Amino acid sequence: MSLDERTITNPPALHDPTPLSYSHAVSAPGELVFIAGQYASDANGAPVPGDFASQVELALDRLGAALEGVGLGFEHVVRLGTFIVDHDVSKLEPLGKALQARFGDRLPAQTLSGVASLALPGMLFEIEAIAVRPSPRG
Repeated sequence: MSLDERTITNPPALHDPTPLSYSHAVSAPGELVFIAGQYASDANGAPVPGDFASQVELALDRLGAALEGVGLGFEHVVRLGTFIVDHDVSKLEPLGKALQARFGDRLPAQTLSGVASLALPGMLFEIEAIAVRPSPRG
C-alpha cells in the first residue's frame, strides 16, 4: 500500500491536528495488523535507560522492526496509541519531531494517554499501532 491509498480526513468541524502530529481519521483498504506496545528495550526486553526523547526514538525503531517483521512499514500505519509517563506539554515537541520524521505529512490517527507508570520500571514511553496490509490486486 502506498501512502496515497490511505485517506486522511481532518474535518473542518474539528481543529487542525497536524501541528500536534496526528490525523483525526485514516481509512484504508486491506487487512488490519495490530502491533503490540513497543518501548525502548534491549535484546532481552529490559527497558533501556535514557531520557524521554531517546526512549521515544528507540521505541519507534522497535515499532519499525515489528512492522518490518510482518512485511509492512510506517506507511502502512493508520492508528497509533501512545502512552507517556508523567505527561506534560514539553514532551509533545520531541514526540512530534520523531513521528514527523517517520510519517512526514501523512500522520496516522493517534490517541495520547498520560499514565502514572508502564509495565516495567524505567519505561517512560510506549507506542502501539494498527497497520493495514494492502489488498492483493486482482
